[in-house]
Amino acid sequence: MKEKFIVGSRASTLALAQTNIVIDKLKSISKLKNIIFQIEEITTSGDKHLIENPNSTEKSLKGAFTKEIEEALLSKRIDFAVHSMKDMPTISTKGLIYASVADREDPRDILVSKNNIKFKDLNKGSVIGTTSLRRSSYVHLLRNDLIVKPIRGNINTRLKKLENENYDALILAAAAMKRLNLENMITEYFSLEDMIPAPGQGALCVQCRENDEDIIEMLKLIEDKKIRELVDIEREFACLFDSGCNSPVGCYSKLDNDNNIILYGNFFYNDKSYMDKVSLYEVKNKSDLALELYKRISEKMNK
Repeated sequence: MKEKFIVGSRASTLALAQTNIVIDKLKSISKLKNIIFQIEEITTSGDKHLIENPNSTEKSLKGAFTKEIEEALLSKRIDFAVHSMKDMPTISTKGLIYASVADREDPRDILVSKNNIKFKDLNKGSVIGTTSLRRSSYVHLLRNDLIVKPIRGNINTRLKKLENENYDALILAAAAMKRLNLENMITEYFSLEDMIPAPGQGALCVQCRENDEDIIEMLKLIEDKKIRELVDIEREFACLFDSGCNSPVGCYSKLDNDNNIILYGNFFYNDKSYMDKVSLYEVKNKSDLALELYKRISEKMNK
């Protein structure tokens, strides 16, 4: 095994925090304690777009935050890369694989508001910042008297915009706030019943070349197999709806007290929310969960 590995990461504070989580997990393994992991910060075309257009509301940036990182992998400039799983397409780029799902933080969405005002107590006409179609759909569902305004930038940029611009509150991922030690700024958490997260939200995936067996073997050492299983089911459900990272689909799977999987999902269509759940008690195999939930929601949509 090599003595040094180059790890690709976006240059944002959150991306670097996430990359260091993975590196720390690798360093905690005794046989890897003398290995050097060096981070290479990569500015993606999506990052450049936001720097050059700080007030951009463009939604068609799918893949723009991973393209240059994947190119660095394919050219062997880096050895592996860390990503937020919720931002990754269901099928990895040709020649690359998602070798490991190493960690999952709190998957819920949260509210950060001026003066710490709870969602239900926001004044009519209050402006909510989010560029997620799923989150904005939930806002309209829960409080159709509020205004949704697109917002771009990393977490710190958004928090500054909340303070200095015409926003009353933001909806963000709990995982991002916790990984940046900003949990004290959270006004409230949305329950999984009120706002089902994006598929894979809070999970970190590690991507590498499909033929680098030594690296794959190393990354498998930090894989959480149960998290991987749950996240894969969520992503399979999203794929059935042909979901891009900005599609109005929510999905979350969890284990009950008997260690059986429960899969929750919803899809917004024609300004209506279609929601259901399915458990392992109701289907023969785990592989049937996503398809069964898809069928149930599709039937509701077609009535």
